[in-house]
Amino acid sequence: SSAGKEAERDAGSRAGGLIRRFPWRAASDGGHGVTPRTALLRSAPRQQPEGKGRGLEYYLSQFLCLASLVLLLIFLGILVVKMVGSGWLDGREDSFNLLPVDCDKRTDDFCQAKHKDVTMAVLHELYNYLSVQAGNFECGNPENLKSKCIWVSEVKDHVLNVTGSSSQKFEAALHWILNSNKDLGIRLKGRDLSEPVSSVEEVFCLESAHPQMGLGCRFRRAVVTAIMNLFLFFWTLITLWGILLYLRYRWRKMEEEEQAMYEMVKKIIAVVQDHYKEWERNLERYPYVGIFHVRDSLIPPQSRKKMKRVWERAVDFLASNESRIQTESHRVAGEDMLVWRWTQPSYLSDSEH
Repeated sequence: SSAGKEAERDAGSRAGGLIRRFPWRAASDGGHGVTPRTALLRSAPRQQPEGKGRGLEYYLSQFLCLASLVLLLIFLGILVVKMVGSGWLDGREDSFNLLPVDCDKRTDDFCQAKHKDVTMAVLHELYNYLSVQAGNFECGNPENLKSKCIWVSEVKDHVLNVTGSSSQKFEAALHWILNSNKDLGIRLKGRDLSEPVSSVEEVFCLESAHPQMGLGCRFRRAVVTAIMNLFLFFWTLITLWGILLYLRYRWRKMEEEEQAMYEMVKKIIAVVQDHYKEWERNLERYPYVGIFHVRDSLIPPQSRKKMKRVWERAVDFLASNESRIQTESHRVAGEDMLVWRWTQPSYLSDSEH
């Protein structure tokens, strides 16, 4: 009926008002549906993110940041190695009891056991004495030692007094060290410290390869070593950063010089073209213009030294890349000079004609 139609018209007008008020309502879904938000997002123009520059400057910056992080890890690693390294090496002396030893080629079990015990006692005391002396030498040298390598006579007297063994057993221990292919932490050296020792008679001094140092000494040495390495890496990073900054400065100056050169080329072309037009109107005597005259008209005297490289690059660019300007040599006022001549007629280059 008429009342129903009127109600439908009112509903339609209200729907149209909603569509005008809310533009995201679409004609789909019976004319009263709502366009999904994902569809709006897909239809909206997206701004493409600008890509990062991947030139040498970017990669060098990333490398320096990574090097700084690696430097910190190296510093901590040096501290840990220096702190726990010596303690781990000191534990090697416990393995001496597992090393085989010859009992003067005798097969008696009791003799073998006795000789092994005596030799192990000599080796233990020898290792401990040399490691303590080497540690004292490394940690301030309170005994005023001249070297970590202790004279064989001094070592022999100490070991014999502590162990109560004979000189033959001490020499047997030295023979055993020479013949062993294992690292015992004891180095036998002759008078020439750089030459290897092949017999007991050549032994002049003994040195520990694993100094026994206290916790405080190990910590101080670890800190000093880490600081020295940190100092070295620090100056390396400073040098690399300096090179990066210098390269960035040079790149920026080259870009500025390149832009200034193109600006100078435009000005030169305009001057030469205007001069040619004035010659066609009989306002100039010659159709060409001197190169230095153009330079003097474009660059003030106080800037000519600064702009010298830009001017020379602009002249070279015109000579090799600009066909409308020809470089010639003419005698002007009794002197030979280089000039520029505009070669394109005005009816081709000037829109007014």
